[in-house]
Amino acid sequence: MPPTRFSRRFWLVLIAALLSVSLTASLGFWQLRRAAQKMGIEADIQAKRLAAVLSNLDVKTVENLGGWTNRAAVFSGTWVAHATVFLDNRQMDGRQGFYVVTPLRLTGDGRWVLVQRGWVPRDFLDRSRLPEIMTPVGEVTVYGRIAAAPGKVYELGDAGTGAIRQNLDAQTVSREHSAVVLNGSLVQLQAGIDAPSDGLLRNWPLIASGVDKHHGYAFQWFGLCALILILYVWFQIISPFRREHHGQPAP
Repeated sequence: MPPTRFSRRFWLVLIAALLSVSLTASLGFWQLRRAAQKMGIEADIQAKRLAAVLSNLDVKTVENLGGWTNRAAVFSGTWVAHATVFLDNRQMDGRQGFYVVTPLRLTGDGRWVLVQRGWVPRDFLDRSRLPEIMTPVGEVTVYGRIAAAPGKVYELGDAGTGAIRQNLDAQTVSREHSAVVLNGSLVQLQAGIDAPSDGLLRNWPLIASGVDKHHGYAFQWFGLCALILILYVWFQIISPFRREHHGQPAP
C-alpha cells in the first residue's frame, strides 16, 4: 500500500467528497419534495375545477371568496359600469394593455363582486385614452372562476383614483363607492351566457405548477452527485490500485 493512501491529502479529499455528495443528494431530494408539494397543489386545483359550480346563493353569507379560489362560479347581477377600472401594464398573448375590472352588483343582496372581465390593448399614442368597452345594461349572468384580487404590479406613489390604475382591491372599491364588496374576484371566462361578444380577450394565463422544473433540477443535482462519486472512486481507488498493480509510483 503506498504511503500516501492515508495521508492528509487523502482525508481532505474524502471529506470534501462526502460533503459534496451529501449536499447534492440533499438538494436533489429537496427538489423532489417541492415537486410533490406542487403536485398536491395542482391536484387540489383540478379537484376544485371539477367541483359543483358556485352561485349567488352559495356566497350569500360570506364576505371572503378566498375559500373557493379556483372554483367555477356563475353569478347573476347588474354591472356597475361607472366603477370600471382599467389596470395598466397587463400583458396577454405577449401584448401590453389593460385588464378591465368592473364590479357586479349581485342579484338579491346588492353586494358587489369584482369581475376581471378581460383584456384590451391600449392606445400608445395617447396613453390617457380609454378603450371603448361594451357593458350590457340590466341583469346579466357571468361565468368564471373564483380568484384572489387582481395581481399587483409595482406602482410609484399612491394608487390613484382615476379609471386607469396599477392595482385594485375590494377594500379600495368599498371605500370609494360605499358598497359592500366581497374580498377576492371572479375571472370571467366567456362573454356571458346567451350574450354577444364584448370584444374582450380572455386568454388568461394558466396556473403553472412548475413540477417539471423541480424534476429537472433534481435530475441535475443527482447527476452531479453521481459524477462526484464516480470521479472519487476512479481517482482515489481504481487509479491508485492500477498503479500498484503495474508497479508505478503513487503521485
